[in-house]
This record gives sequence, C-alpha cells and structure tokens, in this order.
Amino acid sequence: MMYIVLSSSIWRTRCRLPFLNQSIYATILNYSNKVSSPPSAAAVVAKPRETTPLKNEISIIKTNLEPSLLNNSQPSVKHKAVTEDIEWHKIEIDSSKLVKHYLMLSKIRLTSLVVMTTMAGYALAPEPFSLTTFLLCSVGTGLVSCAANSINQFFEVPFDSQMARTKNRVLVRRLLSPLHAVSFAAVSSVLGLSTLYWGVNGLTACLGACNLFLYTLVYTPMKRISILNTWVGSVVGAIPPLMGWAGCAGTLEAGAWILPGLLYAWQFPHFNALSWNLRPDYSRAGYRMMSVTNPGLCRRTALRYTGAILTLSWLAPVLGVTDWLFALGSTPLNVYFLYLAWQFHQQSDSANSRKLFRFSLIHLPVLMIMMLLTKKHWTFLNNTENGKEIEDNCEKISIEINGIRYLMLIGVRGKTKTENT
Repeated sequence: MMYIVLSSSIWRTRCRLPFLNQSIYATILNYSNKVSSPPSAAAVVAKPRETTPLKNEISIIKTNLEPSLLNNSQPSVKHKAVTEDIEWHKIEIDSSKLVKHYLMLSKIRLTSLVVMTTMAGYALAPEPFSLTTFLLCSVGTGLVSCAANSINQFFEVPFDSQMARTKNRVLVRRLLSPLHAVSFAAVSSVLGLSTLYWGVNGLTACLGACNLFLYTLVYTPMKRISILNTWVGSVVGAIPPLMGWAGCAGTLEAGAWILPGLLYAWQFPHFNALSWNLRPDYSRAGYRMMSVTNPGLCRRTALRYTGAILTLSWLAPVLGVTDWLFALGSTPLNVYFLYLAWQFHQQSDSANSRKLFRFSLIHLPVLMIMMLLTKKHWTFLNNTENGKEIEDNCEKISIEINGIRYLMLIGVRGKTKTENT
C-alpha cells in the first residue's frame, strides 16, 4: 500500500489492483514532494508495507506528536506516550448517485462554459453550417473537458482538502475512488478525441489533445510553482472557440482569433477578482497565485486585459467577423467592465473584487450573444448566376407553407429562395 503524508495526517489508500494503484499513488507522492515545501517538524514519515493484502478501503491514521519527541531519540519523562486515533473508512459508492458524482467530477458548470464557447466559435465561422458536425464538435469538446477536469481533481486531492472552496469535491469526500476518476478520465478522453477526429476533422482533434495536455500536465502542476499558471490557464480557456471555428471551417483564418482573444483577456479580470477573496485558501494550500505572491501585479493585470477586451471588440468588424454594430453596441458594456476593473485597481477590497467578478459572469455571455446577432455572414441564398454551384455545397432546409415551398441554404450570402408547388 502507498502512503501520502499531509501535515500531521497519513492517508493510506488500498485498491483491488495493487500494481496500478501503487503506480498511481507513487506518481502523486512524487509530484507532491517535488512541488510542495519541505515537511514541517510535525510531519511523520511513513514507509510502505508490502505484507498486508490490498482491499477496497481507506484507512486514515492521525498521529499527534509533540515537537520535542521528533527532535530527541529518547523521549523525556514529561512525554511518555504518543496518542493515536485510528479510523477506518470504506469507499462505499452509491450507484444511484453515480451520474451526479461523475458530473461533479467533470466540473459540469465549467464544462458547460467550454462547450458554449465552442458552439459560439463554430457559429461565427463564415462557412456552411452543418448540424451534424456542430453537435459532434460540441460533444467531443465536452468529453475532453470532462477528462481534463477529472485528472485535475485526481492530482489535487491533497491540496483541495485544505481549501474551503474545494474540500467538498467528490474525491476529497471519498464519494468516488481514485481508480474511478482515472478510468472515467481515460474513457472520456478517448471517446472525445475519437469523436473530434472521425466526426469533425484532424485539426479540431489536435487542438483538443493539446488543450488536454496543457491543462493536466502543464497548468495543474504549475499552480504550485509559478504565477505564470494564470497565463497558461488563459490559453487553455481560449482554445475551445478555436476548436469550434476549426470544426466548421477546417482552417484558422485571422478572424478565428477574435473570440479566443476575447476569452483569453476576459479570464484575467474574472479570475483575479475571484482569487482576491480566496487568498487565505490559496496560501494554505501552497498555490502560487498573483493575488497571493504579487497583489500589485494582480490588480494591474486585471485592468490591462479588461482594456484589451475593448480593443479586440473594435477589431472584430475590421477582420470581417461582425459588422460595426457590434463594436458600437459592445462599447458601453466594455467601458463599464473597464470601470469596475479600475475601481478594483484603485481600491482592492472585497466589495470591489466581488463586483468585478459578478459582472464578468454577465459580460461574457452577453458579448458572445452580441457577436452572434451581428455576425456578418448570417445570410441566405437568392437566385444568382452561380446559385446552382452554391446550392450543391450548402445545407438545405425546406419548409412548405400554404402551398409555397421555402428553400433555405445555410452559410452563404443572399436571400431565401422560394418556389411555388
């Protein structure tokens, strides 16, 4: 069995697959030792035992030692004994709540946001709209996101247990076993990437694989090493709309980078405002966030990138993604967002950080809806000289009303073509 040492507690986990379980927890133990600070005087070093048979249960051994006992090989008269409280817990998985627990493991709200941005990226591409490809792209991206979030929670169990915001996650509460989490992540990633490759195209699948790698093997460990994790995390959040655009168009044109750029910039005021009131939690868990290690940079970064959102919104019509109505209509929204970031920069208290964070939750969906409503290529086909050629390359929707058949072709300029029947 393998032991993970956290402060004055020793977590010992057993599973029915000895070799796989030991390999998994050896990885966590090595990772924790590398990125964590040296153990304190109250820590107890435990060694693995090889004689006990492995079962599907968890035992928690809590040992309370006084500092003097750790420094002296022979205890004094004042300290005669060491108290040990031993509690045994089995991982009892409730099959009736398995779907709910898998949704929690997937961070379903975050995954929903990822899928929404992917859909927006697909819809903004100036190419014929295919409902089948649109759905496959959304489902595949969602599955990859589920896998990434599951692996993230698997690696961060020792640290999530120390934060009020994350202490109720399914792996921390032992509602699912670690083996369940790894298996779910493996199945989700294989299904998601296969859906993107075979159902959409290779470029979209490649972007999904890169994002999975960045989130699980770069961003997750970097959170305990460097404040650069915020920039890496913003790249991860900006890739899904690129996947949507690539799923529709098959290429990445200049206009494809507008929505990803907006998402990249949006994440700084959003996350910096969120992390500001969670500084004690992040510090306790050992996460290196701007709000903890460099509060001044945290405030300045939130302000700068909020200004970048205003600039990118005016660049969208220049690159032909939207018309100029989007630039004009989004300006009041972006200016107010910038004003809240300025307030946060000038007076960084809990009230201003909450205002900035809450408005960021409204700002992004409103901005995406405005982009879709002002998209430059939401048009239909009219009778033209090359109408026959365009018809052959477009999705056709036919509706009959009062003896008149209306033929609508998605993804090209023009007007609806009507024919009497």
